[in-house]
Amino acid sequence: MIQQFRPNRFSILPPVVKNLLIINGLFFLAALSFGTAFKIDLNNLLGLHYIGASDFRPYQYITYMFMHSTQNFSHILFNMFALWMFGNTLENVWGSKKFLIYYLITGLGAGVVYTIWIHFQLAPTLDAIDAYLNNPSLASFSQFTNSDYFRIGSYDIQNNFNAFVGEYNRVVTSNPALALQETINFMEQYRMDFLNSHTVVGASGAVFGILLAFGMMFPNSLIYVYFAIPVKAKWFVMLYGAFELYSGLSNNPNDNVAHFAHLGGMIFGFLLITYWKKKGRLL
Repeated sequence: MIQQFRPNRFSILPPVVKNLLIINGLFFLAALSFGTAFKIDLNNLLGLHYIGASDFRPYQYITYMFMHSTQNFSHILFNMFALWMFGNTLENVWGSKKFLIYYLITGLGAGVVYTIWIHFQLAPTLDAIDAYLNNPSLASFSQFTNSDYFRIGSYDIQNNFNAFVGEYNRVVTSNPALALQETINFMEQYRMDFLNSHTVVGASGAVFGILLAFGMMFPNSLIYVYFAIPVKAKWFVMLYGAFELYSGLSNNPNDNVAHFAHLGGMIFGFLLITYWKKKGRLL
């Protein structure tokens, strides 16, 4: 049986969805403009950094969900399309206030789950850096830079490493003590740059929460994958969630998608909907 929820008023572009689309679009244009005109990286300022990074600010748990990669237009395009496609139905059924609460809570939840996950991902490298700083030597420094713990994955790390290599090679033979101090200085800088290089942006966590809600509210509604293949919403959500879990656990170093942020949005969405159902506040 297909369960139907009929809103009192239907709008193809209800107010919260409309304003979220506008805000995300404006932030995207601002990121492009500020980067080109002023060389200011808004994604770095407003994206969510790891909580132990020097660039972390508490407000990033809100602002990150309005930022998107300026290098990949499909990032914002997919998120905004999904927000409109599934969000307009939910807002028409729930009303604007409840929909906005749901959107923000799932976005925040996605950020929290991402922080927990990335903590465990970063911990081994941070432990290796701290172990070196506690007992530095030229031999152990060489071992570290040849290990999997050392990755040149950001512009800052690359620049600092290039500067370090020049100075290190100049003094390593004539003044080993100074060379050792250079390795210590570099490792302290590397630790900071390493933490700051892990940033998440995008509305994906909240969007995955919306997708989860649609699957729970309209489990037998058909979703057309690639606009051609009909799949019931409940199966689509379960398969997509399983794919995100598999991708997250695979931990592919070339994969820059925050899969556990997506799962965090779904988890918090499930908890909130379950709570509303229990309290009789779902509709």
